Amino acid sequence: MAGRRSLGRRFGRLWAAYAVSTYGTWLGFGAFPLLAVVVLDAGPAQVAALAATGRAVGAVLAVPLGPWVEFRRKRPVMVAMDLVRFAALASVPVAYLLGWLGFAQLLVVSVVVAAADIAFRAASGAFLKGLLPPEDLLVAHSRFEATTWTASVAGPPLGGAAIAFLGPVTTVLADACSHLLSALGIRSLGGEEPEPARRPEGRPRAGELLEGWRHILRHPVLRPLFLNAIAVNGLIMASEPLLAVLLLRDLGLAPWQYGLVFAAPCVGGLVGSRLVPRLVARHGDARVLRTAGVLRSCWSLGLAFVPSGAAGMAVVMGVQLGLVASCGVFNPLLATHRLRHTDPDRLARTLAAWSVSASLSIAALTALWGLLAAATGPRTALAAAGVLLLATPLLLRGATGDRVTAAV
Repeated sequence: MAGRRSLGRRFGRLWAAYAVSTYGTWLGFGAFPLLAVVVLDAGPAQVAALAATGRAVGAVLAVPLGPWVEFRRKRPVMVAMDLVRFAALASVPVAYLLGWLGFAQLLVVSVVVAAADIAFRAASGAFLKGLLPPEDLLVAHSRFEATTWTASVAGPPLGGAAIAFLGPVTTVLADACSHLLSALGIRSLGGEEPEPARRPEGRPRAGELLEGWRHILRHPVLRPLFLNAIAVNGLIMASEPLLAVLLLRDLGLAPWQYGLVFAAPCVGGLVGSRLVPRLVARHGDARVLRTAGVLRSCWSLGLAFVPSGAAGMAVVMGVQLGLVASCGVFNPLLATHRLRHTDPDRLARTLAAWSVSASLSIAALTALWGLLAAATGPRTALAAAGVLLLATPLLLRGATGDRVTAAV
């Protein structure tokens, strides 16, 4: 079975490091807004600014990191970015214990972590392509995806319990330590790493910053995948704050009910990610990618018609289950396409450009949909996002013409 095939000791350690940091991140999910509200008495505008500014400014700062990662060995970069995230996050509980914690520090830490996340993803994708043969990439990505969805189910409830019993900075400290453990795990991988790409002689440094976007927008397969991913992820993420307002304020769900309707359906993402190698073996990657891309656009419109009470919870859970199961199938195929269709000498810049664009688009669409909801109400804004999502499969035309080779 593809899901059970060993990909080697080094991949096993890399997967373990990924699992540790992912569980730490989900354990600390929502910790900064909670600290801002509970400890610093921040208002809605400050909480929104914390979320949007950290993502947007971190993405801008990460733009020059693409070339920096490209021309260096990837494993030391991964270790360095883990240590940067550890130091930044660990400063929060230290400042809290000393009575120095302020909103400005939370903002700076969120920016640093966002930039380091992008650099880490760029380096790790390039490292994975050098670590495994092409036929193993889909299986590897399906395992990473399954780990993400498992952590998203278990992390937030455990984090909430930890905060309740041990204090508001507990999960931030756990998140920081998870990155330290990840750095140690990646450091222990051993083995040889391919030589990094050499900086072209005589090429302007400014041109290197744009190389990732040039490759994406000129590539006949990556361009439609990129445009589709930017649109879908941006609209889904822009809808989440509006759904929180609808469920918690307008429909009166308790916080535990709100957490349940989002945590439980993540099981669908776990199932989808584990099934994707088998689906590709049976139906072919082009058909699976196209079908999952269509399915993940069909669910969100239902959120605009959520009734009150238990029926509303059931509707949200059903919509989320279908959405995350479709994403669980689509995401590993997308990640495999990006690696397969990008040469090693521009891979880090391509992955960095992709992540920067995603972060900026999510921040922009979240702000835009917030204004739309303020003018029309959350249901109308959710309906608008759902209708636009129905059109996003049109952006996939051309993306499935080439195959992702996956031995399963």
